[in-house]
Amino acid sequence: MNPGGALPGIRPSLAELIALRPLARRSRVRRARVGARALAPSPQRGQGMEYAESREYVAGDDARHIDWRVTARTGRPHTKTFQRERERLTMVVADTAAALYFGTRVRFKSTQAARAGAVAVWSAAADGDRIAALRGSGIEPPVAPASGTRGALRVLHALSRWYSAMPEEDAGLGVAIDHARRLLRPGSRLLVLADAASAAAVPARDWAAVGAHCDALVLLLDDPVERSPPWARLGFMQGEGRVDLDLASEAQRARWRDAFDAPRDAAVQQLRRAGIGVESLSSNAASDAWLPAFAGAR
Repeated sequence: MNPGGALPGIRPSLAELIALRPLARRSRVRRARVGARALAPSPQRGQGMEYAESREYVAGDDARHIDWRVTARTGRPHTKTFQRERERLTMVVADTAAALYFGTRVRFKSTQAARAGAVAVWSAAADGDRIAALRGSGIEPPVAPASGTRGALRVLHALSRWYSAMPEEDAGLGVAIDHARRLLRPGSRLLVLADAASAAAVPARDWAAVGAHCDALVLLLDDPVERSPPWARLGFMQGEGRVDLDLASEAQRARWRDAFDAPRDAAVQQLRRAGIGVESLSSNAASDAWLPAFAGAR
């Protein structure tokens, strides 16, 4: 095998992610059949507003929109006026924590993350959205927003690269969320692909800031063995060595629950308090199983 090439279930190739386009299309058809919210492209996207101009203040205007610079310059109260953004922004935030590059059924969690992100990207492209992506990094810039197939392919290329091998530099999901918060506008849509422990480690105030002004969904990736380990001794590769865990031991199973169940429960509670949608996706599940929740955010 070519160690630098794509390995089924382990290293998601760009071709694999491109091939998921029909999956997103079929999911859209299913949602339409059950009466989900219509997703046809519209000249006006989402609830995002962008600045248009400033004019003199009149009674009844929202005081929160006073343009203090123009007011100070002219000596007369002025207010800002806004118009709806014509394209909604859909941003994908990719967690690249080491815990994602692991799997026991069908594919690695990292590969499932890439596939789920690809389904979301194709769905967003069909909606007419501009699509962007980023990961927690201090050196790699985000994938700039672009619409159509061009925008989709740029994000898919990044997802394939990020999830084919763990990046050497990973600043963490918290850095990624903080960066995304600075780029998102009201009415934007956010998908976060994450390990539960990464999501739980993000400060609650950061999740609240994101949830306050955009439609956000966090997709927690897991593996069947994390949720329901067998009552047996299991061997795991760690670096160049092997670690054996006796999961027939109640004490060892308790430590297992602390490692996997506790972070997942903490993440779900924290996200729900922040008004952010949260779904789980197992490594052996259909990669579009969660998509209706993203399409119907909020």
